[in-house]
Amino acid sequence: MTIDMKAWVHPVDLGERRFLHPGPLRWLRALGWAVALFFLVVLVSLPTIQVLGDFLPNTGPAQLAANVVGAVVGLGFYALAVWLAEGRRPSEIALRPLLPQLLVGLLIGALMFAAVMAIMAVFGLYDIRALGVAPAWAAAGGAIQSGVVEEIMLRAVMLRLIWRAFGPWIAFAASAALFGFGHITNPNATVFAAICIALEAGIMLAAFYALTGRIWVSIGVHAAWNFTQGYLFGAAVSGGDFGPAIASSTARPGFPEWLTGGAFGPEASLPALVVCMAVGVLATWMAWRAGQFATRPAHVEKT
Repeated sequence: MTIDMKAWVHPVDLGERRFLHPGPLRWLRALGWAVALFFLVVLVSLPTIQVLGDFLPNTGPAQLAANVVGAVVGLGFYALAVWLAEGRRPSEIALRPLLPQLLVGLLIGALMFAAVMAIMAVFGLYDIRALGVAPAWAAAGGAIQSGVVEEIMLRAVMLRLIWRAFGPWIAFAASAALFGFGHITNPNATVFAAICIALEAGIMLAAFYALTGRIWVSIGVHAAWNFTQGYLFGAAVSGGDFGPAIASSTARPGFPEWLTGGAFGPEASLPALVVCMAVGVLATWMAWRAGQFATRPAHVEKT
């Protein structure tokens, strides 16, 4: 089976109407809208998850349901806000390509992290122990929350609207920096860890968005990477604990943190940087070859 990439490449719709109409200071309007929409998504989706989590029974399935509902509310609010402020249907979250692109993203994310841990194991950098069956509810909920909400905030909002203001390359750099240094307050975070996340995940996830014109592959990669890292391998996820896991993966003492990621987890390691940067550069090159960075009218009605 082969994937017809032409069917997957959709023009990146940056917004062309109402608040983003052509004219004086559109770059400033785009930046202002980016900041406003970013915080509006946060203030709608995350409190929804929190309130539902407090209201529903303290069980794995109920807490997972809270994360799913919060993610759906975030997507729905984003669609409504874009329709009202930009006068368009947000093709970046079109439903028709959701399932195939999400599944491909999930596969890519899982395979990438497995490749990172394979490198760690081959070079003796990590101890990986099987623990047995464990409930996956917490890890799945955390993966859905981070995958959906963060991709709306960083790719659909910040990347797209900075792209609208200043073009794709500044948008790539700025959104990657925001994503990376947004993790600087995480447990065990370091400047090196933030730089790694910016370069590996910030660039790669932006590239998948640029290539497809949708956020579904980025969501799938993000969620699967976190789930594979936290549940299948039981490693720290951006310095945090993703709950019960079927394995335990810890860096062996005696190796430098830049090689293993240390207590922050494999994301802050050289192997992760190499694997993700390779995928990110390839996806960026594919998007460039497909003409996704070319200057053209951004408004696209077909979804």
